[in-house]
Amino acid sequence: MNNKVKGYVLGAVAAATYGMNPLFALPLYKHGMDPDSVLFFRYLFAIVMLGLMIKLRGRSFRLQRREILPLVVLGLLVAVSSLTLFQSYNYMAAGIASTLLFVYPVMVAVIMALVFKEKITLLTGLCIVLALLGIGLLYRGEDGATLSWIGTLLVMISALAYAIYIVGVNRPRLKSVATLTVTFYVILFGLSLFLVRLNFGRDVSLPDEWYMWGNLIALAMFPTAISFLCTTAAIQYIGSTPTAILGALEPVTAVIFGVTIFGEPLTPRIICGILMIILAVTFIIAGGNITNYMVRFRKLFPRLPMRHHKERA
Repeated sequence: MNNKVKGYVLGAVAAATYGMNPLFALPLYKHGMDPDSVLFFRYLFAIVMLGLMIKLRGRSFRLQRREILPLVVLGLLVAVSSLTLFQSYNYMAAGIASTLLFVYPVMVAVIMALVFKEKITLLTGLCIVLALLGIGLLYRGEDGATLSWIGTLLVMISALAYAIYIVGVNRPRLKSVATLTVTFYVILFGLSLFLVRLNFGRDVSLPDEWYMWGNLIALAMFPTAISFLCTTAAIQYIGSTPTAILGALEPVTAVIFGVTIFGEPLTPRIICGILMIILAVTFIIAGGNITNYMVRFRKLFPRLPMRHHKERA
């Protein structure tokens, strides 16, 4: 297996494992846990796993003073994103919530245009419209009933917080910090939000069945530690753009688990909405590469010279 194939496999694994969030979270809700408690243990166990990864790789935990505040802010952003997403599972199907979350690259494009004056191209504008139309299809079901506005608002807050995180983590101040180290401290500082909300551990809820602890460990391992590790490795092999495009597997994985395991509905309207959102975001992430591919395709069919006939048959 060459490096390019390895990169695509790792990118697919990273996206698919992140889409496992509802697979492990929803059973914990049914066994007496609330979103804050689930995320508290998810972050806590993930910190241990990532810390071991840093040690095994021989990386340093050391930070410079100027790097601490940005990491605190980024950690709180990720924690807010996780909390609002997990809370939305109480108001709508997890597969739809995960798909709505996937509009965060659209938000990134808008933030970069408004804050950093990056030009929104015609392609980006069309993709934003396509994504909004897709959300509209998801928002209203076949029977005319709309999704919970509370759940939709929670997912939009989650997407916005994650979009701000994506913009912030690429700022020059953190360029010298290893990706794994950044992830470790982001999760560590994010844990503080759940500590405060849970009254410093006094209000934490535990699963009412011992085997549900396996779900908590799996939640920290697959959508968190393994997903981050595979993402980092995939970027090294194939670059950030193909890895990001493979992120389209995240909502697809969530929908598959929601339909097959939790019995969530999958109507033609929902399928169309999902496809529109995934297409819109994929085109935005791919950016200028689409033009290059179209030019290459056009060169396969060179224009034939026109022959001028002076006489008619």
